[in-house]
Amino acid sequence: MSTIQIFLTLAISLFAGLMMTRVLKPLKLPDVTAYLIAGVLIGAYCLGRVVIGDYSFGFDGSHSPVSAFGLISDLALGFIAFDIGNEFRVSDLRHTGKRATVIGIVQAVVATLVVDAALIGTHFALIAATGKDYLPLPACILLGAIASATAPAATLMVVRQYKAKGPLTDLLLPIVALDDAVGLVVFAVSMGVAKAIYGGSVGVISVMVEPLLEIVLSLLLGALLGVALSFVERAFHSHSNRLTLMITFVFVTVALAKLTFTAGPVHIHFSSLLTCMMLGTIFCNLCKTSEEMMERTEKWTKPLFLLFFVISGASLDLSVFREPVFILIGVIYILFRSLGKYFGSMGSAQLMRCDSHTVRYLGITLLPQAGVALGMVSSIGADEVFGGTAIGNTVRFVILFGVLIYEIFGPMMTKWALTRAGDIVEKPHGKTARRENPSA
Repeated sequence: MSTIQIFLTLAISLFAGLMMTRVLKPLKLPDVTAYLIAGVLIGAYCLGRVVIGDYSFGFDGSHSPVSAFGLISDLALGFIAFDIGNEFRVSDLRHTGKRATVIGIVQAVVATLVVDAALIGTHFALIAATGKDYLPLPACILLGAIASATAPAATLMVVRQYKAKGPLTDLLLPIVALDDAVGLVVFAVSMGVAKAIYGGSVGVISVMVEPLLEIVLSLLLGALLGVALSFVERAFHSHSNRLTLMITFVFVTVALAKLTFTAGPVHIHFSSLLTCMMLGTIFCNLCKTSEEMMERTEKWTKPLFLLFFVISGASLDLSVFREPVFILIGVIYILFRSLGKYFGSMGSAQLMRCDSHTVRYLGITLLPQAGVALGMVSSIGADEVFGGTAIGNTVRFVILFGVLIYEIFGPMMTKWALTRAGDIVEKPHGKTARRENPSA
């Protein structure tokens, strides 16, 4: 892909995302939804097909493939995790830490069990109705594990855009951050169970040792880098230099999280989300000016997040609609995952004696799903047992369908839930002070 095509695609992505927020403004939809829809429109199934000469005016399969912009997605997720890590301030966790931990674990496990039960029932129903095994049992187990994952990016963007603040928001962000760690463990255990059902090899190392090492080493690496950032930051006094230093450390953290090692039978790798999250957590607790610095990063990262969501929209695979049986399975997956998230969070929130608004609306804010789930799908596709099999393909189709629905409607539901809970206060419409008085 030529340099001209790269810059052209980036410019079109930024412009399309911005313009879609204006088009959808009368509907009062979150900007995240507008960015995703813009991505779909300039993706390979719409305007991405428009090619004039040697240049594409969107994302297609040859001139400007979505995969070529993976660097932007990696950086954006790194900054999103870093931002979420800044919500883990010791002073705040004294009030929400225990609640967030219990609710984060319970809702993830309940969602997995509910989806497992629903899909296993669907497995037998499809065999009885068609005589074909469209949904193998190992695929049911894997889909149940992926159901535990929640997308932190969409949630954070809605919270930022509407400046949500209140008991529900204070509890939501730590839960979303914990969800990644819980999801990794649930997925690793489920992968082992699925392999045992399928007849593949499975051992303690792949089921327990490797995922636990990934979590511990990711948190340790993030903590070390967080201490280093807090120490080096003291040598600078200007806001611009501190901002540059902070951005540098996020870049370094994302890079180091890509490293992989092999120690005998154990494969060691890191979670970029957990590592960057821990970087932000340590930094916000050691640096006295971290809150002020984080406010300054919002202006820098907004274009990056815009690109991330437009690219995410362009990567949504609309070909899933060609397979009716997978659409049926996808609908069942979405329905029962939503029920598991909602009632799992509701029950655990009641157990932890949260306020009535948190009990009622927390589960709705946990519905968005994207990055972590797609990462799990990629792991299945690269697995020596399930890669290239009907099981891997089934999981991929169902999750792509689920991500398509959750990414478009999830942010809207998150905004609605936060508004109903009183954490988002709608501002009166009208001209801004600057437009009314240019000299303001």
